[in-house]
Amino acid sequence: MIKKEDIVEIGKFQKTHALKGELNALLDVEPDYAFDGNPLIVSVDGIFVPFYPESVRPKGSESYLVKLRDIDSQQDAAMFVNKAIYGLRSDLADYFDDPDAELTADFVGFRIVDSSLGEIGTVTDIDDTTANVLFVVGTDAGDTVYIPVAEEFIDTIDDDRQVIETTLPDGLVDLNAKKA
Repeated sequence: MIKKEDIVEIGKFQKTHALKGELNALLDVEPDYAFDGNPLIVSVDGIFVPFYPESVRPKGSESYLVKLRDIDSQQDAAMFVNKAIYGLRSDLADYFDDPDAELTADFVGFRIVDSSLGEIGTVTDIDDTTANVLFVVGTDAGDTVYIPVAEEFIDTIDDDRQVIETTLPDGLVDLNAKKA
């Protein structure tokens, strides 16, 4: 049985394509991960189930057409629409564009504690839609704060306690806080 701690989100199925069971997918890892036959894991009724690609072909610069084994019709493929794609953590190291990069999605749920400000809040999401990846942090007061995921701000990361200790520039937290 595949456990949540054994997987990392690596993309998303968007929609079906044509009639033979292909799916349009966005991948956050190098496409070789799927080309090499690694499982694409999807949550089905709360259980993480591996599906193996039969074929993968590029569609544009960022998306791919994926045909999964034993998914042979548009109706079969429809169950995957808008579902997250996961990969086994143990298989992923060689497939990220930057092999030294931390798997930032793993930090959702970690508490942010600053050396000057104390406890800021909990990472609720990762915003990677801009050039600078941001921790989206929910404060105890119900506000949202955006903190850059930058080595110069992060002092330590304690995986066991799920705490990220930071030293943030003065005013950063107030500058980008969104009030609830």
